[in-house]
Amino acid sequence: MSQLTIRSLADLEQYQGQELGTSTYHTITQEQINRFAEATLDHQWIHVDAERARSESPFGDTIAHGYLTLSLLPYLWGQIVRIENLKMQVNYEIESLRFNQAVTVNSEVRLHTKLLSVKNLRGIAKAQIGVTLEIKDQKKPAYTGVITFLYHFAE
Repeated sequence: MSQLTIRSLADLEQYQGQELGTSTYHTITQEQINRFAEATLDHQWIHVDAERARSESPFGDTIAHGYLTLSLLPYLWGQIVRIENLKMQVNYEIESLRFNQAVTVNSEVRLHTKLLSVKNLRGIAKAQIGVTLEIKDQKKPAYTGVITFLYHFAE
């Protein structure tokens, strides 16, 4: 995987409509799930009670919170594209996000991206990115959707 470097609106525009790349795999651990549950106060047994999940859950084990997998997006995105020369980056929008499949504990996930569009909003780049969180050895992705970032480049 080679990381793209973007330094300006013009740099970003040249990738419009193109696949940007895929991150490395990240393993979802029970410790990570438990910490997310603690941070979000979401202690539903399907996430944190391994014994009960193995016996009662249709997934056969604990699963990551959907929002935990979504929260990995900036980390995984940063492996694909390095944005330099920024004053500020803003998470602007999430469109048509669909959680397609649960991510069981110890699954490996990676992000696949495509730059769908770039608009110049008076010097601010509005970038819409198609995202797919793939689960290793699974046909269905964990989620698909479109995210939008606003990039305020320094020059």
